[in-house]
Parts: sequence; structure tokens; C-alpha cells
Amino acid sequence: MRPLIQVSNLRFRYPDGTQALQGVDFELYPGETVALLGPNGSGKTTFVLHLNGLLAGEGSVIVCGLAVKKDNLAEVRRKVGLLFQDPDEQLFMPTVLEDVAFGPLAQGSSAPEAAARAHAALAKVGLSEAAHKAPYHLSAGEKRRAALAGVLACEPEILVLDEPTTSLDPPGQNELLALLAGLPQAKIIVTHDTHFAAALAGRAVFFQKGRIVASGSVEEIRRRFGWAPLTPPAFPPA
Repeated sequence: MRPLIQVSNLRFRYPDGTQALQGVDFELYPGETVALLGPNGSGKTTFVLHLNGLLAGEGSVIVCGLAVKKDNLAEVRRKVGLLFQDPDEQLFMPTVLEDVAFGPLAQGSSAPEAAARAHAALAKVGLSEAAHKAPYHLSAGEKRRAALAGVLACEPEILVLDEPTTSLDPPGQNELLALLAGLPQAKIIVTHDTHFAAALAGRAVFFQKGRIVASGSVEEIRRRFGWAPLTPPAFPPA
């Protein structure tokens, strides 16, 4: 089976001299959910920002058969939907509907088509009634779902979620878990919460000092590295 994402020997150094990635190899296959675990500063977020060209390092990044290079960025970004850790970074329009429709419009959809895709995405995340609200009136969980709707409206093949449970209470985590479990896209989830990861991911990789140093089930990684969740589980592990 051909991987959706294939990364080979990826290296990246920030302008201040910090070597954030030191030769990362990674593959993601259709239908797969992979959790990226590891301490703060280990390179997880830097890594995922390479998957749609927000950062560019040395090495090879292939997404759906396309090299992640300047000439291909528009098409790559159609393939990879990135949900940031802070949903306020993705919610900036006067209403939720306008926020969710922004991506399809930027991709070239007509206004009626963008609105239809936005309504469909809001229905998928259970936020249809919030379509005409201002984003700042939403709860933390609703903001997270609204930002996800904006990603889904662009119809990506791959979802990349950076710390998706941040600021969510246990009911909000449960709602997000159920929503993500029902989505067909392959997923990469950056998280410190191994219970959330175990409920979704069939495989985990562990980042340490800019490298992937282990791969296996979430439970295997947790046992090997003594990696504990930041919060108690709101749901049983898968």
C-alpha cells in the first residue's frame, strides 16, 4: 500500500540555531491514525508544520505523491488539513459560518458552494445552530469544533491535529473523541494525553531531541518511556 505521507531524513534548524529536527523518517498510510508523543521541545509541532509547507527543512517530504515544495503547496494544502493547538488562531471572521467558508473560498469555490460546504461541515461537528454566532461567543469546546469544521470544509485527505484536547474539560474531550473517531481521514495527532491517543491511534511514535526514537502502540510507548497523561482519562482506552 502506498503511503499518504512519506518523510525521509527531515532536518530543520531555526534561525536562532536550534536544531529542531535531526533526520526524521515517517510514513502515514490510508485509514491510519498515528499519535506523536514526546516532551515539549522534542520536535513534534515543528515536524507537522512541514507536512503542508508552513516550514521547509532539508530532506524529503512527499504528500499524496506530491513533493512538498513551493510549486506544489496549493495542492498539498488541499490534501492536509491542519488544526492548530489554539483554535483562536483559525477563527477570525465575524461569524462562525464565514470562518468555516473562508477555506473553500480561498481554494476557489464560488460563494454558494463555499456556504454549502461550510453548512455541511458545521452539521458534521454538531454546530449548525452556531453558524451565525460570533466565534468569541463560543465555548472552548465549540471553538475547537468550529476550527475543525473549517478544516473539514476544505475536504482534506489527511487531518493533522496539534494538541486537540488543550483547554477541553472531560465532556469536551469525549465529544471531540467521538467526532474524530467517526471521520474517515487518516490522522496525525500531536498530544501529551496518552489516554486520548490510545482511544484513537493504532500506532504511536516518540519524539526525543528532534528524532523519532521509538514506534509502537500507545501502551508500548507509555511503558517504555514512563509517559503519563497530563489529565486523568475521560474515557476508556481503545
